[in-house]
Amino acid sequence: MAGATTAQRGTPGPGGSGRPARKGAGSPKPPKPPKSGKSAQRSGPRGPGARLRRGPVLASLAAAVLLVAGGTWALYGSSWLRVEKVTATGTEVLTPEQVLSAAAVPVGAPLVSVDTDEIGSRVRGRLPRIDSVDVVRAWPHGIGLKVTERKPVLLIKKDANFVEVDASGVRFDTVPKAPAGVPVLELNAARSPSARRFDEERLLHEAVLVAGALPEPVARETVQVKVGSYDSVVLELTRGRSVTWGSGEQSEAKGRALTALLKAAPKAGHFDVSVPTAPAVSGS
Repeated sequence: MAGATTAQRGTPGPGGSGRPARKGAGSPKPPKPPKSGKSAQRSGPRGPGARLRRGPVLASLAAAVLLVAGGTWALYGSSWLRVEKVTATGTEVLTPEQVLSAAAVPVGAPLVSVDTDEIGSRVRGRLPRIDSVDVVRAWPHGIGLKVTERKPVLLIKKDANFVEVDASGVRFDTVPKAPAGVPVLELNAARSPSARRFDEERLLHEAVLVAGALPEPVARETVQVKVGSYDSVVLELTRGRSVTWGSGEQSEAKGRALTALLKAAPKAGHFDVSVPTAPAVSGS
């Protein structure tokens, strides 16, 4: 019995070695189970059901493309939304026809393609009297221009004409006749001790500052603004009256003080508002 046991242990296995064969060695591998989870979802079904689900998506995309193409054609290619009428409003000295001529809006062009900024720049460049212009599209066929003209606060005599100057100091037009209610500048600064420091351009700025600050009732009665130096501005009013203004500083306060003096002493011949907190009158 002992010898038989020893013989059994020494019997070689299938591989020819003395070790026993491993379990399952040499047997075919079982098939792998199908993939599940995200991998399976990524592959997705490929049958008729998938084609049915893709159909509405493609139809929606096609409809969107047609809609964009149709809208583009309506804006640029059709005759429905083109410039047919251009209007101008807000003019006082100028005429609407002058504004329309300067604007040169391309009638017949697609309304959406009109460059409103370029039109505004063209109007201001060709008509210096225009201070601002608002260009708007009036769908479906119009362009509207609303302009604001510059208003002169001071006139500079030039030969037989008058140069109009607005409250910003812009010289925007030359006219043969002085507009009513706008004072004329008289600049006599050649002998001023401050002439080197304050040249004519600076003194013109002071005169514009004074004229622009005058209340409307006072401006209508102001005939002339005389500038002898930076701090020597005198106003000549109607009926031979005069006003010592001083410099252009505190012009708004001086305008209010002068308005009060004109009401309180309508028969006075001279007014002094150079110190607006202590105004004075004289003459009668």
